[in-house]
Amino acid sequence: MNSFESHALNEMEMWKRKRLKRAGILNRTAKKAQIKFNSVIPEKVHKMVTDSIRNMVKVTLAGSGFTSSNKVRVPETLEDKEQYMKERLSFYRKAAALEGAGTGAGGIFLGMADFPLLLSIKMKYLYETAQVHGLDPKAYEERLFMLYVFQLAFSSDDHRREVFNIIDRWDEFKQKLVDLDWKVFQQEYRDYIDFVKMLQLIPGIGAVVGAYANYGLLEELGEAAVYAYRRRHFSSKS
Repeated sequence: MNSFESHALNEMEMWKRKRLKRAGILNRTAKKAQIKFNSVIPEKVHKMVTDSIRNMVKVTLAGSGFTSSNKVRVPETLEDKEQYMKERLSFYRKAAALEGAGTGAGGIFLGMADFPLLLSIKMKYLYETAQVHGLDPKAYEERLFMLYVFQLAFSSDDHRREVFNIIDRWDEFKQKLVDLDWKVFQQEYRDYIDFVKMLQLIPGIGAVVGAYANYGLLEELGEAAVYAYRRRHFSSKS
């Protein structure tokens, strides 16, 4: 193990401990505000979000979408793979921020279009991440793994613990996981991002909120992807 890998392993464990900490009072207060705020959002918005997430899960598992036209050369070292991930994350973060600002500026109706667009950007990043690690995103188990990486980034504390266990023992669990419960998936995702994303629908502040939220959500996905694929890397060497 070289110096980069030694540092990466330590950093990976520190990130896991940080993410496994119980939610603080600020998070619990935000959750209460989110529930109250959601009650005034039109039902058609809630339905659109649910349908978008369900379709994203179905498309991902079917392998019929989100593929990237960018051809990926697989580097030899973990350091080079993660450098590529960092560069692509920067690209997708900017794209997500621009998209969030554009749709957020349009108020509730244009803001609704942000949800499926943002999901597409996130999945394209994960497809490229799988490729740069020499994994085939067309393989069902790899598409399933991407959805667990997604949940690692955007889930409640309790569900994240379950996802960590699956990712940390992927070679064992992938033999048992045939499908993914999209209802649990969409509820966890919605609960995680709803409050800040719903603010994007408010005229006047939507553009600023949309750009900031989308940039931050891609950052969180990038951190989860680094952890998950590092875990795969080190597991393959043990």
